[in-house]
Amino acid sequence: MTSIFLRIYGGLLFTLVLVALLSGLAVTIINSVRVQEYRAEMARGTFRLVAMQLKNKQDPLQVLLLQQAEHLLGIPLELVKQPDVVEINKEDIQLLKSGDVKVIPLAEKQAHIYAWIQPGLLLRGTVSSISEQLAYGTLMLIKQHLISFPSPNREEQLQQLKDAFSYPLHMLKTAEIGLSAQHQQRLRDGHMVMILGPEGQSIKLYVGLEGGNLIGIDEDQKVLAVGPVWFLELYPLSLMITIVLFVLTSISLAIYILVRGLEQRLKKMEQAATNISRGNLDARVRVRGSDSVGRLAMAFNGMASHIQRLLSIQKEMIRGVSHELRTPVARLRFGLEMVADATSKAEQQKQLDGMDKDIQELDHLVDEILTYASLEQGAPVIHFKRVDIDTILEQVVNEQSHINPSIVIAFQPSQLSEHRRKADVERRYMHRAVQNLVANACRYANQQVLVSFSVNAETCRVDVEDDGPGIPKTEWDRVFTPFARLDDSRTRASGGYGLGLSIVRRIMYWHNGTAQVDHSSLGGAKFSLVWPKRKGS
Repeated sequence: MTSIFLRIYGGLLFTLVLVALLSGLAVTIINSVRVQEYRAEMARGTFRLVAMQLKNKQDPLQVLLLQQAEHLLGIPLELVKQPDVVEINKEDIQLLKSGDVKVIPLAEKQAHIYAWIQPGLLLRGTVSSISEQLAYGTLMLIKQHLISFPSPNREEQLQQLKDAFSYPLHMLKTAEIGLSAQHQQRLRDGHMVMILGPEGQSIKLYVGLEGGNLIGIDEDQKVLAVGPVWFLELYPLSLMITIVLFVLTSISLAIYILVRGLEQRLKKMEQAATNISRGNLDARVRVRGSDSVGRLAMAFNGMASHIQRLLSIQKEMIRGVSHELRTPVARLRFGLEMVADATSKAEQQKQLDGMDKDIQELDHLVDEILTYASLEQGAPVIHFKRVDIDTILEQVVNEQSHINPSIVIAFQPSQLSEHRRKADVERRYMHRAVQNLVANACRYANQQVLVSFSVNAETCRVDVEDDGPGIPKTEWDRVFTPFARLDDSRTRASGGYGLGLSIVRRIMYWHNGTAQVDHSSLGGAKFSLVWPKRKGS
């Protein structure tokens, strides 16, 4: 047991180390994906704006505009023909046509960013990081685009650009910004103003739309405001390690508690098994829950109960067999002595005939014991077939009528169609069960035995009644016990060994049915066999 749990703990330790390594790898992959998505978000508006300016322009003008954009943004830009780009597939082309951009990661933390210009022509830029120059260049490109339109139309153009960018764009009056004198001077000089947001997590960018002509900073003049633009904060490895360690520690503690509880429950099963091996057959395991260990405990208790029952039956059989054998063996010994002392052949023949009956009785007893043992101590070989139950009952009634001519054995047919009379049974064992009940009824009946059969949608029922003395209700449970005799002297006089009804009960058990006893309307006992029509029902 200890070695098993050491292997379990070793496996858990290996699992935890593996989980830690995979967590580190997951952090790297997550950060890489977040960087790629961040690049796409930040570059989407910039590249769409450049592509918008290059669209439908002649080659010389396209080259000139491309060089200006490249100078402002500080990243390599180029025009590529769509068929020459192998890293862009058909799905990506549909994405680009819709106005989005495509980011293709490269080595050394670089990435290609593609944007759609016109059929067959794409804009490609190589970006390594989102730098201040890229932000400045984007701001200047937006400004150039807006000032190319008359002042009344700039607000409308800005609204069209807002859909292309992932961060806010505003056109504000200088009075609405609330800049310091230093920042106002920078705007007056035509420079960009960058202001950090709270805790340095974002920036806002400002630039005057009239270049360096903001003399005196007229409060009604317009200023282009971009942002806030939030920075990408990568998950630090130390933070992730801390989280992973906390999670792993919690999982380890939970696993330890579960395994510890499992170990305790298995130890109790081990103790119960040890107690049973030492002869304490009453040892059982407390069943807790319906998990695999709980089901194992239930199976263990069932096995222990079955073993205890088999051993109890074995002891009963040994006592019963020794008791039953004593009388015929004593009669045989007495008969041998009488044969030796007999003075005539007739007297010798009489004793030999008596001995022959005793031998037949012994043979019948051994047959009953073997039949009961095969039904009680293991699963017998049973072949279920669809059988007409009425034919079995008629056969038994005819056989017992010849054996017991003094008893009127009446069979009450079921009045059912042949199809409804059929059920899944082992014909040989069912014949034996009905035969035992009818023979038992004939022993105690005064004049009459009644056999009947009934069936419903799910079950079949055979009733065997007699007009004998009946069985007290207090003895109904005991009547099926092997070698049990309710009236020892009466049973011995009528024959039998106390195994017939036990055999009936076991036959019904293997048919998933029951054997019952009740009072009969004839005044005696009523034994009933009830079992499902279909095997496995």
